[in-house]
Amino acid sequence: MSYDTIQTRRDGVVEYLTLNRPDIRNAFNEQMIAELTDWAAAINADDDVRVAVVAGAGKVFSAGADIAWMAKALEYTHDDNVRDANAAARMFAALDTLPIPLLGRIHGAALGGGSGLAAVCDVVVAEENAVFGFTEVKLGILPAVISPYAVAKIGRSAARELFLTGMRFNAVRAKEIGLIHAVVPGGDLDTVISLYVNEFLSGAPDAIATAKALIPRVWARGPSDAAGLTAEAIAAQRVSEEGQEGLRAFLDKRKARWNVSRGES
Repeated sequence: MSYDTIQTRRDGVVEYLTLNRPDIRNAFNEQMIAELTDWAAAINADDDVRVAVVAGAGKVFSAGADIAWMAKALEYTHDDNVRDANAAARMFAALDTLPIPLLGRIHGAALGGGSGLAAVCDVVVAEENAVFGFTEVKLGILPAVISPYAVAKIGRSAARELFLTGMRFNAVRAKEIGLIHAVVPGGDLDTVISLYVNEFLSGAPDAIATAKALIPRVWARGPSDAAGLTAEAIAAQRVSEEGQEGLRAFLDKRKARWNVSRGES
């Protein structure tokens, strides 16, 4: 499928997605939001894809909202703004609930919606000089649409500091608060991304999808409240084709059928 604001590339079972508006620092506008939503729906329906990697073209990952798009909002009514925000909310929800791992490759800067995009990635690898920020209040607006995902990642305390100040912070701080998972020299970004991709490919696809869906279901529950849900989840997986194959592979001291790293056949 062809897009104008994003580029896609398939390498076997791995999908590479690139935000492709480098002249304006990969800023979000209505078209990019629509295309990312459409891409997420296509990937959700594609059983051949097992991992997706999202990156940004040019000097930065994403600087947030397109200035021209924000300027148009000056003329929006309240209802126009609700409709606009709901479109963005659908995009983040579609990316957050992909049944496959979404891996973020961040360089340069991830500001506003760019940090929101990092928040919906399952694993994020950032170069050591990357800059992050929930900068919306500096513009008199709010990190509202991204807040469910950002707060789930960084917690209420960090959100109070970073949402209310709008301050920028470095990759080390982003890792400390859980927004990202690895900080590496720029030259090592793709090497570490490949390591994570191969880790994902060594896991059972349905088990990964089920584990990902399980996390938000148990996150706010106590152990006793979640016991029935988790017992049913593990029982179903144990008797599944994957569960049976995984156990047999372990006992036979061989790789499971799904365990094919990139470069292997």
